[in-house]
Amino acid sequence: MSPFVAQLKRWPAAQPWLFLPLAVAVWFALYQTLMPFSEALVAALPVDRASHLGGALQFFFYDTPKVLLLLTGIVFVMGIVHTFVSPERTRALLSGRRLGAGNAMAASLGIVTPFCSCSAVPLFIGFLQAGVPLGVTFSFLIAAPMINEVALALLFGMFGWKVAALYLVLGLTVAIFAGIVIGKLKMECHLEDWVRAMQNTQTPAEATHTVMSWGERIDNGFHHVGEIVGKVWPYILAGIALGAGIHGYVPEDFMASIMGKDAPWWSVPAAVLIGVPMYTNAAGIIPIVEALMGKGAALGTVLAFMMAVIALSAPEIIILRKVLKPRLIATFVGVVASGILLVGYIFNAVL
Repeated sequence: MSPFVAQLKRWPAAQPWLFLPLAVAVWFALYQTLMPFSEALVAALPVDRASHLGGALQFFFYDTPKVLLLLTGIVFVMGIVHTFVSPERTRALLSGRRLGAGNAMAASLGIVTPFCSCSAVPLFIGFLQAGVPLGVTFSFLIAAPMINEVALALLFGMFGWKVAALYLVLGLTVAIFAGIVIGKLKMECHLEDWVRAMQNTQTPAEATHTVMSWGERIDNGFHHVGEIVGKVWPYILAGIALGAGIHGYVPEDFMASIMGKDAPWWSVPAAVLIGVPMYTNAAGIIPIVEALMGKGAALGTVLAFMMAVIALSAPEIIILRKVLKPRLIATFVGVVASGILLVGYIFNAVL
């Protein structure tokens, strides 16, 4: 490695107050070039821009860097935020909390944890082991994949702050009240025996409080980007490719008849049923949501589909089966699905 490259790598941590504003300026400059860049790429190809293929390619060339820029920016920021909040402190904070306050706190913590539904399960088990009430742990499990910072950032970037804010409020409501309902049902006996035997056998140690420099926090932000974006980029490409196909080739009349504002009442439950067997995360599903919206689909119906994909995925349910007995899994799916249906109908009614 040349001395110049080595110095360049050390620069963000060595001079954080110079690096951060420059990085923000470069990020915004790149974001402004996305539309002309995508149009120029399509124009350079032997493809008619007005054709189905031209529209699909323009969507792909525009959305791929847009989603990656949004994701990289928000994950970097949250990587810095996470240096102030450790998993050990999170577990200690939730232990002993009662229903209601604990559910609200757990759901709120889910917003700043960039987990997909499957990767949230190990922390879910850790909460149970630490003695966190069952209903409170479910509020976290529902909120973490469904309303994390990635989902909110992408919704804000694509649909504006009103949609993102309404999604946040309704998503938190689903997570909080679903956890309260499950807690009130007193279903601890439907945890697998090994989980119940494990509960309260260990007390997670309070994280040692250390003061980090801003250089170290920036390093953690870069590490966070490498870890999260490095894992989800295949889902992003797959989701955008599917969204591009929908955008370019699926007839508008067909989508409007299935998921449009004038579609029958059963379109929202149908969207949830279609979403459950699928598996992706917010970064992968939101480009599909954008393409469906562009074809005339109703926002509430499409967001119900999105919530089902990222909060009730089939792989998550398979993993949970190692922790929960079938009756508790069925209760979890039923309660969350009911909340998602309500969100879909509310979005369709008010927007």
